[in-house]
Amino acid sequence: MYSRSSSLDKTAFNVHDAAYVPLVVPEVPETKLLIPSILKPDKETATDAWYTLTAQAGETQMLPGAKTKTWGYGTSVLGQTIVYQVGKHNHVTLQNQLPELTTFHWHGLGVTGPYVDGGCHAPVYPGESKTIDFTLNQPGATTWLHPHPCPSTAEQVWRGLAAMVIVKDDSENGLNLPHDYGVDDIPVILQDRFFEDDNQWDYRKRYDPDGIQGPTPVINGTVNPVFDVTTQKIRLRILDGANRREWRLHFSDDLPFVQVAGDSSLLPHPVTMTHLMITCAERAEIVLDFKDYQADDTVTLFTDDTPLIQFKIHEFSANHTTIPERLYTIHTPEVDSNTAIRKIVMSGMDEMVMLDGKKFEMERIDATQPIGLEQYWDITNTNDMKDGMVHPFHVHGTEFLVISRNGKAPYPNEHGYKDTVGVNPGETVRIQVRFYLPGLYMYHCHILEHEDGGMMAQIQSFEPGQPLPQYELMNMDKMTAALAKERGIDPKDLWLGGMESYMKMGMKM
Repeated sequence: MYSRSSSLDKTAFNVHDAAYVPLVVPEVPETKLLIPSILKPDKETATDAWYTLTAQAGETQMLPGAKTKTWGYGTSVLGQTIVYQVGKHNHVTLQNQLPELTTFHWHGLGVTGPYVDGGCHAPVYPGESKTIDFTLNQPGATTWLHPHPCPSTAEQVWRGLAAMVIVKDDSENGLNLPHDYGVDDIPVILQDRFFEDDNQWDYRKRYDPDGIQGPTPVINGTVNPVFDVTTQKIRLRILDGANRREWRLHFSDDLPFVQVAGDSSLLPHPVTMTHLMITCAERAEIVLDFKDYQADDTVTLFTDDTPLIQFKIHEFSANHTTIPERLYTIHTPEVDSNTAIRKIVMSGMDEMVMLDGKKFEMERIDATQPIGLEQYWDITNTNDMKDGMVHPFHVHGTEFLVISRNGKAPYPNEHGYKDTVGVNPGETVRIQVRFYLPGLYMYHCHILEHEDGGMMAQIQSFEPGQPLPQYELMNMDKMTAALAKERGIDPKDLWLGGMESYMKMGMKM
């Protein structure tokens, strides 16, 4: 059964989209699964760490023939894996060696917004460097880094910018789980791409306002990957890093696995399952046990009927350890009955997507919430059941608890902290949100073309009793003028995918 049980709306799977692109594994040689290297600090003390993070262009050999032109963080595609320790003060120099402006958004990190969080108000221009600093106070988790320069987030992620960010804390470090990165603790970044005849990616050619889906699965920047298993148990840190695609995961032989963590924390208890679906930007950590397999056996990870990774079994030592029944304790403060419920509506598809009946505007603050206030947010997806789609809803700068789905209990693997939740057509998902830090944060659908197309809003968290801070906000004219200049074209000739959503509705961005 799927982890989302019978509540999962199968009629809304992306396979029903008119523009759905089925996955097909190309007939190319097997390639060892790329394991991104870990970004090493420039300097480190007991209390502080200094890093340099560079967004850069490069080329990556993904298919036989020409290399694919790609972007990455400190590497040619995706990025080096970043590991932060809770409680340590981090100083990060952000360098942009790309031909156009970008931002560095820390998806899942509890940092101040808008400048450290890295949304559209924190541009780093070509050839420029900026330094940010922060100390994390949050549960250990698998988070990630990606660009967020509205409205070209989708295109920059499509070009390759996405890095895994692992948050470590003492509680998670002390658990009996696989921890040897690259050996039994493995990042799995799920994406899909259209390769043109010259092995290149052409975003504009393949643009779809409901999100691009390519026919070729690309895992950690690898096509047709294999992984050599040398331990009885392995932990997969799975990230849906695709622009649009959902992944319905299962293994050959219906091999059971145990989910131990979601987006923003460990789960309170391990959940055993055989099928797992994740939507855009969601994460899931699962543990596999190969005790019933022998050397030279192969176990395959599938999405639907498409193979994604072959796990080739080698000799391994017996491992008789067990996953603890109690992984993490969730503290759920009460919500004051006098606190109004924030109601958020995601509506439309294609160019008509909106949040609360409005398109995103960079200089508009849509809501406020005092720091420390526990509040219910009811997130409704008004798409009808026949033609609707799952909208993954994401909040910047904090984590939340999923309280209910249409008044019923959330799925078994949704009882930890999250920052992204899939909302089915016709469904209302109640989440409990609290901000810990002051700032301006975005909340939006994480189908990347939807957020670029305006399915996004902004909330300001503030110190109770204090005046609201004023932020220097980016505006669309400044953003598009900069991108046009960097591309060497007249602003009137600038094309960005998200622009079409506004223009079709006769709106100015």
